Amino acid sequence: MTLHRIGWVSVSSMLKALVLGLIMTGLTACGAVQHMMYKTTGDVMVGFAADHQVPFTLATEDMGINCAMSEALTPMLMSFGRVRDEPHKLAVITYGSAGLCAEAMSWEEELRYLRAIKSQDANEAEDALIAQKRLNVVAAKRNYIAYQHLVAEYGEPGGECPELEEELDQFIWIMGMVSGLQALNNEITSTTGLGVPKNIAAKVERAATCVDDDRWWGVPMALRATIWAMLPGAEPKGEDAMKRLKMAAKKGERAGVRLPHVFQALAYFGKGDVDNVKQVIRNHVKAKKKKDADPDYRLLDELATTLLTAMSDRMWTEARGYRTPVGGLGTFWDDQKESPAEAIDLDDIL
Repeated sequence: MTLHRIGWVSVSSMLKALVLGLIMTGLTACGAVQHMMYKTTGDVMVGFAADHQVPFTLATEDMGINCAMSEALTPMLMSFGRVRDEPHKLAVITYGSAGLCAEAMSWEEELRYLRAIKSQDANEAEDALIAQKRLNVVAAKRNYIAYQHLVAEYGEPGGECPELEEELDQFIWIMGMVSGLQALNNEITSTTGLGVPKNIAAKVERAATCVDDDRWWGVPMALRATIWAMLPGAEPKGEDAMKRLKMAAKKGERAGVRLPHVFQALAYFGKGDVDNVKQVIRNHVKAKKKKDADPDYRLLDELATTLLTAMSDRMWTEARGYRTPVGGLGTFWDDQKESPAEAIDLDDIL
């Protein structure tokens, strides 16, 4: 009886162990299948984004939709890095775009600050300044993440040039360098130490030579010349940063991707040369009327217009207390005594 019971217990235990083992094996198999499904889905989604979503988006010109897409899709695309290799290339684009979104919001706070200063509202000015700095912290973090993904994919810029055989790689290289510079600029504007390396500018200046200047609308040279113009002692002997920027601007105008205008305006702005900043904006508006944007890169040409509009808005607000009038980009309050763009009909406001 005892032996029988012992035998039954042993058999029962063996059956339980076998069932438990089968269940665990089944769960493990299900987990493996699930992981494979996720990985396949991730591969498809990341591949689709690189092959179709990015080119489609670059061919559009709605900056607002691009911002919303970047902020909304970045977490989903990056989450696939849990089941496959991290999509570093896409991260450079999406985080960089999301950084621009935060920076665009900071511009609005800067305008609010300038209006408050003009109306001598100290509390409003202080609140706007705080909000602007907070948004620049967000922008700095996003842009620096974009730059870190650039480093993860291609190696640290500034040394030996990586292999950039595909046009997408070259484009990402340029955008990643811009994000690095923006991260540094955002950190400075935020007056907060976020750990963005201060030598990014020097690295970008060297790394910009890794891509063809003519193919990429003069942007690589514009990047280098802007750094020369804004960092004391950075300009190489025999070079002229402002002449290089003019040459880059012409390349951008001919290509229909006028991003070099932005770098040119920033360099003049850094020197306090407001008259030339105005002239760059005028030239941009004229160039857009003469030649349509490159259909494959409409978004970048529109980005240039958006950034120059932000600079124009800042100058208009400092001078008049309101931003650039509708249809008035390229015109300024002191062009003539009263222009149609400047005149305000109070009936329309009320």
